[in-house]
Amino acid sequence: MSWIAFAAWFVLALVAMEGVAYLTHRFLMHGPLWFLHRSHHVPHKGWFEWNDLFGLLFAVPSIILIKLGVDQGNWMLPVGLGMTGYGFIYFVFHDVIVHRRVRLRRVPNFTYLRRIIKAHLVHHRTHGRDGAESFGFLYAPTEFSERPR
Repeated sequence: MSWIAFAAWFVLALVAMEGVAYLTHRFLMHGPLWFLHRSHHVPHKGWFEWNDLFGLLFAVPSIILIKLGVDQGNWMLPVGLGMTGYGFIYFVFHDVIVHRRVRLRRVPNFTYLRRIIKAHLVHHRTHGRDGAESFGFLYAPTEFSERPR
């Protein structure tokens, strides 16, 4: 496989994962899997929450694709790596920057970052299964932009 094809598969998988994450969050986490996701919407003690199991759940297909891609030398390797890349970006954004599960001295102050943080905090205004909005993880519509001063 050429490097161009490898990069294209990687980027396609990384971008597509936002759609998968949105649909999973909207229809599974706030649906039949609410019993796990609920821990993320209510105050809790400790560092871990039941919601963290979703990270393991999402890791399984990417690990399988990486293994099969290494063994077979095909598109599965860059797709698995793209999924893993999305997981890493999500962890840094969601757990480190938004929820501060890892302390940083200073959070970068980019317009896009402020918009995505605002969208995520709007999502967390709801502590119940229903009534939430903004289900994306790394994309937020411009409606969450700050108003001009």
